[in-house]
Amino acid sequence: MIELRTFDDPRAHSDALAKAARDALKASLVARGAASTDAAGQTAHATLAVSGGTSPKPFLQTLSRAPLDWAHIDVTLVDDRWVPETDPASNAQLVRDTLLQNAGAAAYFLPLVDTGKRLEAHIAELNVDARRGLPDVAVLGMGEDGHTASIFADAPEWNFAISTQDRFITVHPGAAPHARVSLSMSALKRIGREGQLYLFIAGQKKLDVLNAALAAPQKNAISTLAHAEGVKLDVYWCA
Repeated sequence: MIELRTFDDPRAHSDALAKAARDALKASLVARGAASTDAAGQTAHATLAVSGGTSPKPFLQTLSRAPLDWAHIDVTLVDDRWVPETDPASNAQLVRDTLLQNAGAAAYFLPLVDTGKRLEAHIAELNVDARRGLPDVAVLGMGEDGHTASIFADAPEWNFAISTQDRFITVHPGAAPHARVSLSMSALKRIGREGQLYLFIAGQKKLDVLNAALAAPQKNAISTLAHAEGVKLDVYWCA
């Protein structure tokens, strides 16, 4: 199920999503009982996964000031490029510079990339890491080719990416630079069924891509996700 919210003003667009994400995280913390501890003595946490790019910057900066129990929130990424954090293409660096500031500085960050390891070995470690459970709240972006996260239809891993039950996958896009670490399609579907899944996009071209993906199944990630049974996707779009 797709719910589309439209905005004419970019600031209202980012502020509305920041409020929605804040409220969803608060609800997740309540549901997980953040004030209590589990049998191992660990305090319950909620997990937020965000996307990179230039469009989310105002949203991330606004959310960083939200009055949340940030000490009980883990922040991670939907996807990232296999580059060091010092590289301008790193989504991790973007998150550190925007969301992990102000009140958000108290959150615990779980980056997806460690270039000191081999890529495939690192993916295997992510998939068995108990700390890296399914995010409670995730914010997606979308490319004009219909990819979301780093699930590219032109990647050799496409069939695996949309069918595996692994949470994390390797992707080598055909027409975009850098290998990627990404949440898989099954992980995105589960968030859309069990948690809160948002899509943050702007511009008529991207709305046209989304509408085409909704009109009929296509070979791209956003269409695959949108047509999955039981998935709820809240779309925040600005003209």
